[in-house]
Amino acid sequence: MKFKLVDVATRAGVAPATVSRVLNDSSKVTPKTRARVMKIINELGYQPNAAAKNLRSQKTMTIGVIVPDISNSYFSEIIKGIENIAYSKKYKVVICDTENNEEKELEFLNLLTTRTIDGVIMVAPMLSNEVILQIADNGYAIGIVGKQIDHDRIPCIVTDNVKFSMKVIAHLVELGHQEIAFINGSAHAVDSYDRLEGYLKALREHHIPFRPELIENGNFNENGGYEAIQRLFAKKIPFTAVYSANDEMALGVYRACSELGIQIPMQLAVVGVDNNRISKYITPPLSTVNQPKYTMGALLVEKLIDMMNENEFAEKRVFKVDSELLIRDSSDYDKNGQE
Repeated sequence: MKFKLVDVATRAGVAPATVSRVLNDSSKVTPKTRARVMKIINELGYQPNAAAKNLRSQKTMTIGVIVPDISNSYFSEIIKGIENIAYSKKYKVVICDTENNEEKELEFLNLLTTRTIDGVIMVAPMLSNEVILQIADNGYAIGIVGKQIDHDRIPCIVTDNVKFSMKVIAHLVELGHQEIAFINGSAHAVDSYDRLEGYLKALREHHIPFRPELIENGNFNENGGYEAIQRLFAKKIPFTAVYSANDEMALGVYRACSELGIQIPMQLAVVGVDNNRISKYITPPLSTVNQPKYTMGALLVEKLIDMMNENEFAEKRVFKVDSELLIRDSSDYDKNGQE
């Protein structure tokens, strides 16, 4: 049986980072801990991954950031946080745009194994957890934004999509809406599942019957939102509000409503997610969920760099940040007749 670094850590009762420090002869490990770890290494016959060890010893001072759509301002704000902190720590950043293509995502991730980059940050990854875990198990440095993967060497940062989606629906219900449509994002994105879960939980909480015909996918982009709301209108099913799983799709809703002469919010309330820069400048200003995108990128790259350099790294691997519902004119209209 071939043992992994995490197996040594578990047997020795220490974090995997501590085992890595022992293997790299770090001075930050106490003699007692070093002796315990070495005893387990000898007992298991553990052999460090040579390729990964060599990768760490030949640093490029470069971090790759893999995003599904660089034209989406949600990702650009995260990248800004990553780049600013990385630069302050003497790291360069290479941006890899997958264009929502899983094969391209895997191709970019494989840059780790070719020693092109020291570590990679994956934003809203489409690849399965198994693929990502396998690469991390081989000693390569990976950080995740927008998805939780349980691994001692993968720092993750997430927002509570379920919680803030429930807040959005509660806000609309308080204004008198009962027929609430939902435009979801990409079928591959974990955010889509979580925001749908929040929508469904909120309907149950407010005793509103679930109507599957009021759900459409918009693939997280403006054209997708435009086409999704057109499909909803074509069904001739009444609804008075729409929750769009991101602001990009909400812009598509605005465009369709403008073409059809539908007034927002008097005839249709609209709420988005992300608080994109343009959201407060369109007419009417868009109600949306503000996610601390810059902070998410900045915090994660800091943790990833600490891990790559074997610095002191807290046992906590998953960081959850709060989001805020920003109520603006696109939804702030009481169905009972009061604005």
